[in-house]
Amino acid sequence: MKIIIIGAGQVGGTLAENLVGENNDITIIDRDGNSLRNLQDKFDLRVVEGHGANPDVLREAGAQDADMLVAVTNNDETNMIACQIAYTLFNTPNKIARIRNESYLNHKDTLFHNGAIAVDHLIAPEQLVTDYIKRLIDYPGALQVVNFANNKVGLVALKAYYGGPLVGNALAALREHMPNVEARVAAIFRQGKPIRPLGTTIIEADDEVFFVSASNNIRAVMSELQKLEKPYRRIIIAGGGNIGAALASRLERDYSVKLIERNITRAEQLSEMLNNTIVFCGDASDQELLNEEHIDQTDVFIAVTNDDEANIMSAMLAKRMGAKKAMVLIQRGAYVDLVQGGTIDIAISPQQATISALLTHVRRADIANVYSLRRGAAEAIEAIAHGDKLTSRVVGRAIGSLKLPVGTTIGAIVRKDAVLIAHDNTVIEQDDHVVMFLVDKKFIPDVEKLFQPSPFFL
Repeated sequence: MKIIIIGAGQVGGTLAENLVGENNDITIIDRDGNSLRNLQDKFDLRVVEGHGANPDVLREAGAQDADMLVAVTNNDETNMIACQIAYTLFNTPNKIARIRNESYLNHKDTLFHNGAIAVDHLIAPEQLVTDYIKRLIDYPGALQVVNFANNKVGLVALKAYYGGPLVGNALAALREHMPNVEARVAAIFRQGKPIRPLGTTIIEADDEVFFVSASNNIRAVMSELQKLEKPYRRIIIAGGGNIGAALASRLERDYSVKLIERNITRAEQLSEMLNNTIVFCGDASDQELLNEEHIDQTDVFIAVTNDDEANIMSAMLAKRMGAKKAMVLIQRGAYVDLVQGGTIDIAISPQQATISALLTHVRRADIANVYSLRRGAAEAIEAIAHGDKLTSRVVGRAIGSLKLPVGTTIGAIVRKDAVLIAHDNTVIEQDDHVVMFLVDKKFIPDVEKLFQPSPFFL
């Protein structure tokens, strides 16, 4: 696939890294020559220096025969105009734009289509991050929660702790402990390395376990791997930007929410916008303020300002003063591995959330959802099976007979409204939604090929 990426920042660079090894022809446009040269030194791709919405620059990048244009600069208007010009002048079939401004998003159905602004798919990072954090709050103790098939199926990552009934036992005991609950362990990471989950595999404390189940069974399965945490009640949010405001709005109906914003004008706006959130103007790393607001009684402290260092320091302080859990938004990927698992419980990367959404639209075959996991090393995919026994490598075949790539696990199948946890004798039918976990993303082209129907595959 020939793909043009506009924007060589963290999102554009990470997207290129994900796609360049998958038989794609990648060209990146940016005005920053140094960023382009750095990417060209690392990866096998073309670079074009210039403005991404300039017709001559797009032509030089090969827009006239590109399959897809992905505009992910920090400027919404540049992204929109680039998509419009690619459609009008070059008839580019697939156009994706990163849009952050809430005013545009509020009118997305009217604005974004080929009869108006020619954007086929919108990526809204703030909304993605807000959804991500909301899921973590809904499932206390989870490290990551992603949903498939209109929320019918969940894939959950969590750390196994002493005290969990399954810790010290083989995976096969899961069915004995919960005879009426179906679940599948899709992957286990022990000391950072993947272990193939078999029925005889013993769960050890500190294992990072990914399991798949129907969404209404997630809590029951979590309780087997760790002592189930009590539902959160008291939440403090540091940062009143788009993410902080949206998160407070989503949470304030069900939780006791306080929000700290250091800009007085923005704090006043938020106090008018939000109904049940207590808004403070101040510094989230002010010990006196945290003490006055009973940080020691807080279930979750969530730092989502646009300053990584401020987020990290305020969260570390909050934990030291008694907050039970700390979540931190971190823009720089190098910081994520440094801080997560220590004082800070969960580090949230907006880049990874954005990349997951982008990959959903870039993958071949009929892919309904893609989630980038473990800082981009692994992926979870929801693929839709098409064809029949003559045209498909998967339809009409039992899972145990499929030639799945190394480290690939089929966790569940959604058939209409039914959730089927995968077993070797489960037969895939046409239009099934198949949820898979890939320990190594380098095998993604093989999975895509597996789900692409063809009369000549034999």
